[in-house]
Amino acid sequence: MFDVIIAGCGPTGAMLAAELRLHDVRVLVLEQETEPAPFVRAILGVHIRTLELMAMRGLLDRLLERGRQRPLGGIFAALTKPAPDGWFDTPFAYVLGVPQPALNLLLEEHAVALGAEVRRGCAVVGFEQDGEGVTVELADGERLRASYFVGCDGVRSVVRKGLGVGFPGEPARNETLLGEMAVDVPSEEMRAKVAEVRETNPRFLLTPSGEGSYRIVVPAAGVTDRAEPPTFEDFKQQLRAVAGTDFGVHSARWLSRFGDATRLAERYRVGRVLLAGDSAHVHPPAGGQGVNLGVQDAVNLGWKLAARIRGWAPEPLLDTYQAERHPVAADVLDNTRAQMELTSTGPGPRAVRRLLSELMDFDEVNRRLIEKITAIGIRYDFGDGPDLLGRRLPDVEFKQGRVYDRMHAGRGLLLDRSEGAGLSAEGWSDRVDVVTDPTAALDAPAVLVRPDGHVAWVGADQQALTDQLGRWFGEPVR
Repeated sequence: MFDVIIAGCGPTGAMLAAELRLHDVRVLVLEQETEPAPFVRAILGVHIRTLELMAMRGLLDRLLERGRQRPLGGIFAALTKPAPDGWFDTPFAYVLGVPQPALNLLLEEHAVALGAEVRRGCAVVGFEQDGEGVTVELADGERLRASYFVGCDGVRSVVRKGLGVGFPGEPARNETLLGEMAVDVPSEEMRAKVAEVRETNPRFLLTPSGEGSYRIVVPAAGVTDRAEPPTFEDFKQQLRAVAGTDFGVHSARWLSRFGDATRLAERYRVGRVLLAGDSAHVHPPAGGQGVNLGVQDAVNLGWKLAARIRGWAPEPLLDTYQAERHPVAADVLDNTRAQMELTSTGPGPRAVRRLLSELMDFDEVNRRLIEKITAIGIRYDFGDGPDLLGRRLPDVEFKQGRVYDRMHAGRGLLLDRSEGAGLSAEGWSDRVDVVTDPTAALDAPAVLVRPDGHVAWVGADQQALTDQLGRWFGEPVR
């Protein structure tokens, strides 16, 4: 008997398993694939908010070793202008390009090191839930039991379909071919041609991927079954149609395709079964938000589900997962819809693109769109209060170090700048750490921070603090 079974060991499933293990929850992760993908099919853009979450869990240094920093400019439909130094209250004002297998492996190793069990080659085919738990059935007939079950099993989620949860939205209208191969044209000629094509077709990309190979992205003709990979001849044909040349491509290492279907699950929870990551939402890769959205789902859900299992969760706490994350996903779907329109080649979209490019010269427009893509503009609705309430807390510096260094264990944090006796979180010491430092670089007398880094309370009044401790962290231990 497990506390939680997770279907899918991608970044969302692995991160969720690790978050649960921080609270000593018994976790089993079931992954259909027997081995990780052998090729780097995508370079993921890890954005500011996800980098901050990695810092909160002590993973940032290991992630930085696997990635390459890029400037923030161009992340909204390849239009946003470079962000000046000091624009954002974070030391992570860049995009980190990381090979997808490297991120997957890092998060899986992190979960296993914390005590999660991962079983590969295990396909979930069904499940049943009752008032006491969930029975999960595998393809080989084995049946496993857990208190809760979470579907992190991707766009074609068996878990979502088994729940009967609606997945409304739009089917794919555009398809893009993606592959890695050698190119047989002089580099100067190639760069000039790529620049020329991208003037009218921003979805086209040809860039070095190492070892003499190039990663090529080219719009496809029509929409086909994504389960069927394109042929090499398909690829060459589309290159000639879009660029007027196939660049002498040869020696393809792998070929793939992706579409721009846009869908959002109607519900993230039915009883003891929940959805996270691509199981709950799918959208075009514009802006590189997909993996970031899934990892952030996992960090939002992990401590809340652990609190329910550990027995101290206030009754509505688990429901705040959908209340907070569903609108965030809806916003991502909308901005990716907009970005796909802006990369269309028709005269109308191109006119709008030129207009928006002019508007990017206004700092507030540029900054707002960067905040949207990087998820640092999110503000959860915690009621009326100061602007910081509901927002993520930056990595505040104080005498003993930085705030994120104190959040590796996934607990709440009271950061108090009071002189003298200060504020108290007595009764919640098993769930909330306290840092008292009048010199902390914080523009507030005190803040209560949830394990996911969002500010749950701002103020100086003990009774108000006590009320919010109860709201987010349950009854005190007496």
